[in-house]
Amino acid sequence: MTGGSNALGGKVWKFGDNINTDLMLPGPWLYRSAEEQAKAVFINNRPEFLREMQQGDVIIGGFNYGMGSSRPAARSLRNCGVGFLLAEALNGLFFRNAVNFGFRAFECPGVSTAFEEGDRAELSIDDWTATNTRTGQALAVTPIPPMLLEMMLGGGVLPMLEAKGLIAKRNVGQGAASTV
Repeated sequence: MTGGSNALGGKVWKFGDNINTDLMLPGPWLYRSAEEQAKAVFINNRPEFLREMQQGDVIIGGFNYGMGSSRPAARSLRNCGVGFLLAEALNGLFFRNAVNFGFRAFECPGVSTAFEEGDRAELSIDDWTATNTRTGQALAVTPIPPMLLEMMLGGGVLPMLEAKGLIAKRNVGQGAASTV
């Protein structure tokens, strides 16, 4: 890893432009539990994804990643074990859901051409860089405002508010941890 307290790395899975939330979390799974939704990520367009991915693997996307509806696709990506997502450009609604659900999703110009499927990507939030360990190429990741980063790294908006004592803690025994 690149070092620092906010460094992550994993195998790259590449996706193109205009990946919509319907591909990440298909409609028939919308009314199921968060745990069940995590088992349906990319099931229709990349059925091998969940069988082959490892905890911490990385998604590299193109432009307008996360377009479409406000369904909780970012939560499903987090819950199935994706370590982080880097895209040329993120759809605004998807990005805000990523923040709210504590999923690391960032814009990184040039990322779609700097990585190949199967490469290893390392991300350092401390210095806002993404590195391809195969080629050594490092790219600048677009920083996000500190308050949004705090929510994202803190597990999302509800866990952050709980930690600050601004809302009552949820009862984890009732599945609260999976509904964030």
